[in-house]
Amino acid sequence: MTTVITRLSAAGLRAHRDELAALLHAVVADGSSLGFLAGLGHADAAAWWDSLLPAVEDGSLALWVSRTGADGPLDGTVSWYRESKPNGRHRAELRKLMVHPGCRGRGTARALLARAESEAARAGVLLLCLDTETGSGAEHVYRSAGWTEAGTIPDYATDPAGRLHPTTLFYKRLPGTGG
Repeated sequence: MTTVITRLSAAGLRAHRDELAALLHAVVADGSSLGFLAGLGHADAAAWWDSLLPAVEDGSLALWVSRTGADGPLDGTVSWYRESKPNGRHRAELRKLMVHPGCRGRGTARALLARAESEAARAGVLLLCLDTETGSGAEHVYRSAGWTEAGTIPDYATDPAGRLHPTTLFYKRLPGTGG
């Protein structure tokens, strides 16, 4: 089956909030460092997605979901947030690239990343930035997709179990920007 990627509007986010909450819960429970701690409940995960509604509505946050097949369960997501400060409107921060633990290894993360990059370029974004837990599997995904490591910050965040880990910063200049 093929991966089907769809951009969510605010209405789509509302409609798929419970699926998104279940995805976030599964990814955090599997140990991924996404800013949440172990024990994340469905209600808290759903509330976090709800907190994104204003940014999706005003267009500063672009959000995509993936499914295996047109009618399959939601198995991944990615977003980027467009900087609103006047001196940074040319850049966006890639956020929350996640794939359900049971669906990894199928190219979903790469497909989501490629879509986010191409849509960012189409929207006039010249530079994408992100941070990810140092040593995580995500680092390989970003490096193999042409992202450049900018550096590492020690003890940046905790994993879901509460242990401090460094984070690696990456950036990618989008096509047509000299990079």
